[in-house]
Amino acid sequence: MMIAFWVFAGIVALFLLTALRGAPYVPSRRQDIDRAFTELYHISKEDHLVDLGSGDGVVLRQAAKKGASASGFEINPVLVLVSKLLCRKYTTISVRQADFWRSKLPPDTTVIYVFGEGRDIDAMGDWIVKQAQIIGKPLFVISYGFEFKRYEPIKKVGAQVLYRLG
Repeated sequence: MMIAFWVFAGIVALFLLTALRGAPYVPSRRQDIDRAFTELYHISKEDHLVDLGSGDGVVLRQAAKKGASASGFEINPVLVLVSKLLCRKYTTISVRQADFWRSKLPPDTTVIYVFGEGRDIDAMGDWIVKQAQIIGKPLFVISYGFEFKRYEPIKKVGAQVLYRLG
């Protein structure tokens, strides 16, 4: 009984600590993702989607179902394990435990999905612009729940906003 308590307490502490570094884990709804992939940005087999803070990998799986390859960056090791388990049947998905702030985007990235939060969203936009310059092409960004203040959106659908940065 005591071991179960400490395991549970450790997992709760891990989620709290990772939330201090970025946005908390909030699972995306499939219907919202599907709407983004049809009404905002028509994702296809020509795309490589990167999900910054990929959580349980639902965005990655929805992108793969549309034919795209996808990469997830997730800082929480528990969510990385869950995501890898749930994404194991998709050969076009990779998930890494990494702080995206200290990472580089794959060179074939075409679209980025973010669920940022108010304190970091503009810095995230600036980071994406720098990554686009490194890759050498503009990147499409779907932001769920928060808008970049310094960048002009292309289109809005519900709580999701499409940008072209870089």
